[in-house]
Amino acid sequence: EVQLVESGGGLVQAGGSLRLSCAASGFINDNYAIGWFRQAPGKRREGVSCVGMSDGSTYYGDSMTGRFTISSDNAKNTVYLQMNSLKPEDTAVYYCAAGIYNSGSYYFPLRQVFYYGMQYWGNGTLVMVSS
Repeated sequence: EVQLVESGGGLVQAGGSLRLSCAASGFINDNYAIGWFRQAPGKRREGVSCVGMSDGSTYYGDSMTGRFTISSDNAKNTVYLQMNSLKPEDTAVYYCAAGIYNSGSYYFPLRQVFYYGMQYWGNGTLVMVSS
């Protein structure tokens, strides 16, 4: 059974930083990708970033580059989201999700997996940025 557990959320002042972690278990190999999504109150869920565990390739959603950095530690089956220069509008519940990803796939590259192929979801961790 695949499980995803997020941690690292909390309250931070504007301009501060947080590092979120997503620990994955239940995968039998590295042919999967883990992505971060967020949902603010009253808003649609939006994709933040994604990483392929087998090849380390990354993808960032629109306007998510610059302040957010995704990384992975395959030995720990853990993905991190480093968030810097946080703004009040970054306040949201952040979820990690995972889906099958085969590096080099022509028809289902990382971007497609990120937006259409996430099959497993964590419970989320709350990030609150005060002004």
